[in-house]
This record gives sequence, structure tokens and C-alpha cells, in this order.
Amino acid sequence: MHNAKAGGTQNEFLPFSKPCLLKEDIDAVTEVLQSGWITTGIKCQELEEIFRTTVGCKHAIALTSATAGMHLAMLALEIGAGDEVITPSMTWVSTANMIVAAGAKPVFVDVERDTLATTAEKIEPFITERTKLIIPVHFAGAPVDLDPILELGKRHNIPVIEDAAHALGTYYKNQHVGTKGTSIFSLHPIKNVTTGEGGIFCTNNDDLAERIRRLKFHGLAVDAFDRRAQGRSPQAEVQEPGFKYNMPDLNAVLGLGQMRRLSQTNERRTRIAELYQELLRDVDGIMPLKIPTHTSLHSWHLYIVRIMPEITGLCRDEFMETLKDYGIGTGIHFKAIHKQRFYRETFPGLNHLGNTEWNSERICSLPLFPDMPPQDVSRVVDAIKETLKQKGSIT
Repeated sequence: MHNAKAGGTQNEFLPFSKPCLLKEDIDAVTEVLQSGWITTGIKCQELEEIFRTTVGCKHAIALTSATAGMHLAMLALEIGAGDEVITPSMTWVSTANMIVAAGAKPVFVDVERDTLATTAEKIEPFITERTKLIIPVHFAGAPVDLDPILELGKRHNIPVIEDAAHALGTYYKNQHVGTKGTSIFSLHPIKNVTTGEGGIFCTNNDDLAERIRRLKFHGLAVDAFDRRAQGRSPQAEVQEPGFKYNMPDLNAVLGLGQMRRLSQTNERRTRIAELYQELLRDVDGIMPLKIPTHTSLHSWHLYIVRIMPEITGLCRDEFMETLKDYGIGTGIHFKAIHKQRFYRETFPGLNHLGNTEWNSERICSLPLFPDMPPQDVSRVVDAIKETLKQKGSIT
């Protein structure tokens, strides 16, 4: 076992991620608990409003998760058997799972090797008469080059829904991600803002917003909370079968303070990422992602490097295990979906995606969260250097 103090002064385990919560956030949850109204209510509406303002969209709908948003998107767009949905394989499995759950087929496309973002050029060859939806992914806090993808969708009359799970506070061409169309944000505990679990469906499409609101709450023709009635209208009737995906106030209130502090916490993330960039600049075999040229503001949800075994003498998994011995947590975002067992067996003959597969074997997310002090960044980098030194790749 290595000394967990290597490269730093802290003896405790350094997690890969940690939510940035203040006492006032915890007090706000306590107030909701004491109020007698803990399910969907005014706090949920406040969260939706601050999201709508932050993103610059017409509608923001709070849900229990981003995965719920993907599920409802498939239903609202009536995607089913025989349909195809195009998305990168370099993303979290929930997107592909929801495509399959709808009865449709995921069509995986490749990404750029050094940004992990897909492009319109990579998507277009896979469009067929069966393509019913395109889901590009904003990755690690950097935006995908969205305008050409939106234009591609418009030209082929195919809707585009942005996977913005990593992109709260991300700006593309001086506009917040999600401003232009339809997007889904995540509020999972490792995200830049968390509600414990949660997601926000953002759109400028009135009809789509109405359908999502109805489907998220049993298919009723009203929302889960009516401001005027301080509850649910008793005359509400089912318009179609729906689900139970409404976010409770108990969760929503946790995110309100974080949303108000978003620019400050993202700035702290940026400073941490910049320090990583500086300290890793001359470390051979550790290759950070590049920032796309169309990025106006990176939210630094993740700091991802690629471990080059031909230089370092060790694979990504060995690298992560060694850092764990030093008391440092890491993550993988992500293992390619099309190489995972269910998708290999269910959809034989899936596309060979060279850049995705190359990165899937090498990517590693280093610790990054707003309360992380500079000395912890140094601790991580010193542990990386010591690991490589032991393998003989640096002297």
C-alpha cells in the first residue's frame, strides 16, 4: 500500500467528486420538511423558473432524473418499434437504455478523438428513413458544435434533443447550452448542481412541453402542483397513461442555492482545471482532452485525461488502482456502450467506432469539485508522477 500522503499534506481519501453544499442549503431542506409540504410544490416551480432564466429557454420541467427526461422524450415523440435514434456510444448508458426501452434501435456514431464530441459529419451518413431522433452529447462541460447538427436535423426533418447532463453553465457561441431548442440536464450528485437525484427538461416547443408535463404525472391534464389551488385540481382526469416522474420540493429546494451560486462554483472548477492543465503539461503519457474551438464557456463538469499505455507502461485500470492506493478517487466517463455485453449481443454488427473505442480504453476522470483546494490538485499530479516513475516512464 502506498502512502496516501504522497504529493500532498492530507491523509484522508480524496474523492473523485463531492457536492458543493452549504449550511443554508441544508437549512432550506429542513424548512421544507417542517413546512408540511414536501412533494412537488412552490420550490419545484422556483427551480424550474431559475433554470428557465439561466438556460434562456421557454419551458423548464423538473423531473426525478435526466433518464426520466429521456424516457418521456421517446414517448412524447412517439418513437417505437422499427425506429432508429442516433447518438454517440461515448455517453452514459441511460440514453441507449431508454431508446431500447421504447422499442427502437440505437444507432451509435463516433466522436472526435480529442474532445469526445460527435459532429454533424459523423452523424449524417447514418441517417435513414427510419431515423426519428438525433441526440448529441455535450461532453465534460464543453459544448458539441451544435449549429451544424441542428441544421442537419432541420434538413432531414428529424428532431434533435441535446444531452446536456454535463453542461450546466456551458456556453456555445455565447449562448447557454439549451437556449436554441430542446435539452435535458442532470442534477445527479456528481453534477455541477445537484438535487440528490433529478433532471430538468428544457424546450422552446409548447406542444412538447405540454406533453412532457402530462406524461411526468400520470397523464393528467394538470401539473403535479397548481399554484392557485395549493395542490392538485380535483377535477383533473387522465388524458393518456403517464408516469410518476415529478420532482418533490424536498429535492428541488436543495438545488436553488446552488443554482444562484453556479457562476462562482463553476469559476472555482475552472481554476482547478487550469491548474491541472499547467501541472500536467509536461507529463508524458497523460493526455488531457482538448477544448473545442466553439466553446464560449466551459463548465468543467469533469477533468478527463487519457492514459497512454505505450508511453506509461500501464493501462488505465492499473493507473486508477494505483491512484486509489495513494488515497485518490477517479472515474471513467465512459466505457463505450456498443462494446458492453447487452448491446454486443442484442445488436450484432454494430458500427466500429475507432475514436470511441480508443478513448474507452484510456479515459480517466481526475478529482474535480469546487471545494477542492490547490494543494489537492498538486497531490493528485504528484501521485501521477510517482506512479509513472515507478513504471519507469518518467525519471
